[in-house]
Amino acid sequence: MSKRLVVVGGVAAGMSAVSKARRLDPDMEIVVYEKGAYVSYGACGLPYYVQGIIPDHNQLIARTPEQFAKRNIQVFMHHEVTGIDPQGRRVQVRNLQSDDVFETHFDKLMLSTGGYALRPPIPGLDAPAGNLFVVRTVEDGVAMRRFIEQEGPERVVIVGAGYIGVEMAEALSEPHLQGREGIRDLTMVTLFPPLVPTFDADMSEHVSAELARHEIALHVKGVKAFERRDGRVVAVQVEDGSFPVDMVVLAMGARPNTALAQAAGIALGPTGAVAVDDHQRTNVEGIYAGGDVAEALHLVTGEPAYIPLGTTANKQGRVAGENIAGGDATFRGIVGTTVVKVFDLDAARTGLTEAEASERGYDVRSTTIKALSAAHYMPSSGPLYVKLVYEAGGRLLGAQMVGTGAAKRIDVVAAALYDGWTVDDLRGLDLSYAPPYAPVWDALLVAANVAQK
Repeated sequence: MSKRLVVVGGVAAGMSAVSKARRLDPDMEIVVYEKGAYVSYGACGLPYYVQGIIPDHNQLIARTPEQFAKRNIQVFMHHEVTGIDPQGRRVQVRNLQSDDVFETHFDKLMLSTGGYALRPPIPGLDAPAGNLFVVRTVEDGVAMRRFIEQEGPERVVIVGAGYIGVEMAEALSEPHLQGREGIRDLTMVTLFPPLVPTFDADMSEHVSAELARHEIALHVKGVKAFERRDGRVVAVQVEDGSFPVDMVVLAMGARPNTALAQAAGIALGPTGAVAVDDHQRTNVEGIYAGGDVAEALHLVTGEPAYIPLGTTANKQGRVAGENIAGGDATFRGIVGTTVVKVFDLDAARTGLTEAEASERGYDVRSTTIKALSAAHYMPSSGPLYVKLVYEAGGRLLGAQMVGTGAAKRIDVVAAALYDGWTVDDLRGLDLSYAPPYAPVWDALLVAANVAQK
């Protein structure tokens, strides 16, 4: 008799799980409930859709419900799972279009409810506003782009300066939308310094300089309130003033959407996300979790971490799907590798920053160098700042890079962190060389040599 898999949430982790499970078990009954209007899409492309580089939001969608149906995977859109009964092996589902509620059974359950955009308890954020947007779903991107095209906002404030905030700053300052004059007054506000909080302050300065070079006002002051009138935000109040606005983008980070898990008695970890083992199993037999709702093992610290990324979600989903179908796959963990495009620069990091390592009690050292991304005589050559973070004994803890070619090089350090390398191991690497891509001494090797001294 075939088993029945129910998946709660149909984006990265959930649809990776069903795809893998279907390949391994052609007879398993697979049902997906997604409360939104889209499944299997690339949320990381949303800033580029808003910018207009991607003309049609459908280009972000990897697979449609109809395509999944051809593989005998049932996908129900606009269906929200509102309760899980682990003992009875049942879920309660609400059809958001008809408001009908029903129950259905499962043998295995994949929890991939994702995350949600953080909304701190700041006055004025307690209700929706017609000109206030987040960047999480396709619907969010469509709504924002429609607003821009129809209303042509001139004064915009982005609250938050993480990866989404930085990407939206570029998207809104360099529009490709047809028939639009563009936003004339763009301000980024963050609650705490440094401006880009995922980097050390000295590396964040290079990102700030690039944003300022493109005439984006930077304000590192706490937000006190969002002043509202007639269902819209008309001003963002900060500690030392106020910014009148036509549009606000909230980019203050994400939190795991764990309400359903908590109500079902599924354990959370120290990060506040769902705790899982290396097979993506929760503490409840037969229930798996992955993606932005779950935590992952950080291989540098050896502790659980919450770093919600599409790469992690897809890998965790694939592992869960294989195990649901009777396999024995493991997800080893993460080192927190990220990269973001900041106009003409790459800004990348992996492992721990110096501040994070210090907070965790490591005997931390760091080396920062400025080098060139290519041979000095090549037109493509540009400055590249590299910061290596390591213990006093030489063990690598992390790296940050800002400049031309950072995306290429950060992955080298990420691989080294997976294997527990030292600075000395790094400086002996045989890295690729050709004048358009690197000097004879690559910037990464220069940083490792300086650190070794």
